[in-house]
Amino acid sequence: MLRNIPPILSPDLLHALAAMGHGDDIVIADANYPAESSGVPCIRLDGISATDALEAILALLPLDSYVPDPALVMQVVGDPSAVPEVVSEFQAIIERVADNPAKIGSLERFAFYDRASDAFAVVQTGERRLYGNIILKKGVIK
Repeated sequence: MLRNIPPILSPDLLHALAAMGHGDDIVIADANYPAESSGVPCIRLDGISATDALEAILALLPLDSYVPDPALVMQVVGDPSAVPEVVSEFQAIIERVADNPAKIGSLERFAFYDRASDAFAVVQTGERRLYGNIILKKGVIK
């Protein structure tokens, strides 16, 4: 055990967050997301919501302040302007916890998958709400 580190973050996830460099992406994914077949390492947080994972990760991970969209979600298929409840919660967490609060951007479903396939890792949560997926770009510690 360590102090000041959210206890839901596993040793594997802590290692990934520390090993990431500036500009690397990490995906927080819901339970339906094809994490194991995405082509990048998958770190499991079964039983943890995506919102709890986001809050814990942002307690440690700086968001990139040099890009317009350091946080991206998947657009609702057939209704790209819709904002699911889980995405509204993501935005509130970013505003409350992130060192560089930013408005969340969005990508079409397959563009999201393409972007995620270049990520450092995918964190597969137990989130059951649809569209509970977010890509975070790591910034620098100033």
